[in-house]
Amino acid sequence: MVIEAAKTAPDFTLNDQDNNPVTLSELKGKKVLLYFYPRASTPGCTVQAQGLRDTKAELDAHNVVVLGLSPDTPKKLTNFINKQELNFTLLADEEHVVCEKYGVWQLKKFMGRENMGVVRTSFLINESGYIEHVFNKFKTKDHHEVVLDYLNSK
Repeated sequence: MVIEAAKTAPDFTLNDQDNNPVTLSELKGKKVLLYFYPRASTPGCTVQAQGLRDTKAELDAHNVVVLGLSPDTPKKLTNFINKQELNFTLLADEEHVVCEKYGVWQLKKFMGRENMGVVRTSFLINESGYIEHVFNKFKTKDHHEVVLDYLNSK
């Protein structure tokens, strides 16, 4: 079950694309858009990442740090960042421990097959470490707009 708004965001430390550890609680004082996506360099994930890349200045203006999280290896994340010229941090959750903490590691059905995977979900975590908003109804190409619309309405 996906974690709901108003709950404390589960803390974690994961390696980024450069194998440097990133700890969520060390980002207190900033808003964090923690977005979970299934796999780097797939069409939907690429479109979603490009939207966030292209609106980074607007997100920065709202004091938002973007962290993308998937069960990929740091090497795959580095390739994704380089190929798409991404300007934010990607985190490797190879054992899907953080995905499970946030409730986004679920049984998925695709073309008649069932398998466990990441359900595309984003969490806006406020400056105090609480989940302010959960984004789970969006198209990959509109994700950045949905997030900015929410931030601009505050």
